[in-house]
Amino acid sequence: MTRAYVGLGSNLGDREATLNHAIELLGECEGIELAAVSSFRDTDPVGYLDQPRFLNGAVAIETALAPAELLATLLEVERVLGRTREGPRYGPRTVDLDLLLIDGVMIDELGLTVPHPRLHEREFALAPLAELDPELVVPGQGPVTQLLLRLESSP
Repeated sequence: MTRAYVGLGSNLGDREATLNHAIELLGECEGIELAAVSSFRDTDPVGYLDQPRFLNGAVAIETALAPAELLATLLEVERVLGRTREGPRYGPRTVDLDLLLIDGVMIDELGLTVPHPRLHEREFALAPLAELDPELVVPGQGPVTQLLLRLESSP
C-alpha cells in the first residue's frame, strides 16, 4: 500500500454534501482505504475569477492502485458526481478531485504529473495537506508548511 493525497474542490450546488459524497465514494473503491480527511475551507476561485467560491479540502489514502489507475478512479468518481469538462478552464464545477502527491514519488507522463504541477502555488491545496501531515514534503519543492508560509507572506 502506498500513501497518496487527493485534493477536493466544489463550487456548484451543495458543495459540502458533494465533497462528503466524493469521500464516501473514494472509501468504497477497491484498492483505496481512507486514512485521514482534512477540514473544508471556503476559498476564492483561482484562474477564472467570475464564478462562485470553492469549498476545498484533502484526503490521505492508502492505495494498492498504480498511479494511472488511481487517476482513472478519481475521474470516475468525478463523473458519477456530475462533473463535466465543458466551459472555461478552471471554471465552475460540481467536483474536482486532484491527485496531489503519491508517497514522495515524482511522475511526469502524458496525462499524469505528480506532484500536481501547481501544488506549490495553491494555498487552497497546501493548507489541507499541512493539516493532514505537517511534515509532508512536496518532492522538488519542499515541506508543505514552508510552501504555505511563503504563499501567506507574499503580497
